[in-house]
Amino acid sequence: MPLNKKLLDILICPQCHGKIRFDEKIGGIICDQCKLLYEVKDDIPVLLVEEAKKLP
Repeated sequence: MPLNKKLLDILICPQCHGKIRFDEKIGGIICDQCKLLYEVKDDIPVLLVEEAKKLP
């Protein structure tokens, strides 16, 4: 299930404070600037830098 558009509009990357986007194919939130993937568990974004996955 995609995240609420209003929620995505106010969320920022906790590391760089830049814009993030939801990738429906991956099912997570991506910061293109930091190259990090934040998972969404039970429809709740987990925006912890320690738990983010590095993207190639």
